[in-house]
Amino acid sequence: MLSSASGPGPKVCIVGGGPAGFYTAQHLLKARDDMVVDVYERLPVPFGLVRFGVAPDHPEVKNVINTFTQTAQHERCYFYGNVNVGTDVSVEELRKAYHAVVLSYGAEANRSMRVSGEGLAGVFSARDFVGWYNGLPSNKELQPHLNCETVVILGQGNVALDVARILLSPLDLLKKTDITQHALDTLAASRVRRVLIVGRRGPLQIACTIKEVREMINLPDTAADMLPADFESISEALKDLPRPRKRLTELMMKTVKTESGQHKANKSWGFRFLRSPLEVLPGPDGKRVAGIRLAVNKLEGSGEDAKAVPTGQTEDLECGMVISSIGYKSLPIDPCVPFDPRSAIVPNNMGRVKDTAGLYCSGWVKRGPTGVIATTMNDSFDTARMLLKDMDSGMLNLSVNKPGGQEITALLKERGVRAVSFPEWEKINLEEVRRGTAVGKPREKFLDVKDMLAVAWS
Repeated sequence: MLSSASGPGPKVCIVGGGPAGFYTAQHLLKARDDMVVDVYERLPVPFGLVRFGVAPDHPEVKNVINTFTQTAQHERCYFYGNVNVGTDVSVEELRKAYHAVVLSYGAEANRSMRVSGEGLAGVFSARDFVGWYNGLPSNKELQPHLNCETVVILGQGNVALDVARILLSPLDLLKKTDITQHALDTLAASRVRRVLIVGRRGPLQIACTIKEVREMINLPDTAADMLPADFESISEALKDLPRPRKRLTELMMKTVKTESGQHKANKSWGFRFLRSPLEVLPGPDGKRVAGIRLAVNKLEGSGEDAKAVPTGQTEDLECGMVISSIGYKSLPIDPCVPFDPRSAIVPNNMGRVKDTAGLYCSGWVKRGPTGVIATTMNDSFDTARMLLKDMDSGMLNLSVNKPGGQEITALLKERGVRAVSFPEWEKINLEEVRRGTAVGKPREKFLDVKDMLAVAWS
């Protein structure tokens, strides 16, 4: 069924069909057996960053899709794909049709490096690069030329390590994943042999987790290339570190010690600490990246709160590609929704949007683009609890019957917008799996929205 129920009972609309949206919906549906939840998603396909952000060689992380599918198939949950809130329908129109609206639309923009040369050919954001190999329709034309030997990645979080791992992984490993065919073809012709992962602070402040570092260390025919000097002064700090940080640091130190005895590998990767980008350097043609100038930093303070301060020294690295992995950021969705441009979030108190009754937020648009899927789950449950509390206290007036999805469907029809229902998404899903099976992959994703819609509505 495409259109949600019009009977009495609370009607909640969620904007964004990624983890934050589905976790919020899950909690609301469990809490009240008269609740109807409608999920609106800009793309014809659900699951957001689980589909388009999680690395193709991490299929176990994508298992949450099973939970989200159960939620979407719930008799009181309705999915409206292919609906762009803010363009096809306004947040104000949603607020009139529902008792509450939850914004869970994530962070679709990139944080800028704010350095000259950022616009040169061969400079990419990690978000776009990940979208390219994961089949995000808006990134299908990216065409990164992997015809250079060295790639520099700025940022040392898990996304930076995902990108490094994909660049250096043996093709036979990737062929068994749901990576896009065009990415496989490009990686097959890649000349990249060395990836440097650059961070502005030191080894004790690195943002990635031990699992990702271990995966880098275990890459076949690939050596770790660390600078022993980076680790000289940190052994005395080890005993006071929290256990996860201590284990991660010990693993990196062990890697520094063992790499000298390694056989000659064809490829290498390494962390470079206490460096910040100053300028992306062009080649002789003035159009393509040929290197990057880095400020050499020192740390002021210690532990997680240590600040990187430039020393005045600089260092140039030669490279044919720069990938900036310094974070995502949310964008404003609609003029009627408060937005803090500095922190790039919707200002809120525990998920309740400030000064806007009946409007809530969850996920990255609520707290900023940090944490793993479990962080988003807890955060979304918190928002759902706040919304339920407001229903129980009478702060949200449930005595008025709201038309919900029926009114919005009629509006969209008038505007020539056709939504994709969850059963229609399942047709897309089946066809992707069929295409993948034919070539020995779990799925072969559609890259074009038109192709998705053609299958959904066939």
